[in-house]
Amino acid sequence: MSQKDKLYFEDFLPGQKHTLPKQKMLKEDIIEFAQEFDPQPMHLDEKMAEQTMLGGLAASGWQSCAITMRMLIEGFLKNSACLGSPAVQEVKWLLPVRPDDILSGEATVIDSRLSTSRPDMGIIRFHVDVFNQLGDHVLEMIIPIMMHSNTSKGAA
Repeated sequence: MSQKDKLYFEDFLPGQKHTLPKQKMLKEDIIEFAQEFDPQPMHLDEKMAEQTMLGGLAASGWQSCAITMRMLIEGFLKNSACLGSPAVQEVKWLLPVRPDDILSGEATVIDSRLSTSRPDMGIIRFHVDVFNQLGDHVLEMIIPIMMHSNTSKGAA
């Protein structure tokens, strides 16, 4: 991709929506992630998970966040002048993500501002919504993303 095809800070306008690609959640991936990062019964074992408040095997919320990040990258960030994120301002796990769920999502630009300390970049805040294949809202997050400005195209 050439630099002129990249998305820069100025290309993201409040209210603009970016569709995220679909991602299927596999049972073995849910268990593998949980074994390494979140070894709780509701993420590790189907029988034990039935006895938890989730009522069955579900992905770790942290895995759902990581998958959402992957969807953001594949959706539009890999084709942008993205510099990363300084934080996640808010995360809400609204419903369990189950094996074989097919996640989809949308990232909406909330607002943006140029950096006061680095005029070659700006910060764009996104409201991200993730849904399962039934259209159920499973995750919501607000994330600021740092992005090179058009004025820095030569350096990006």
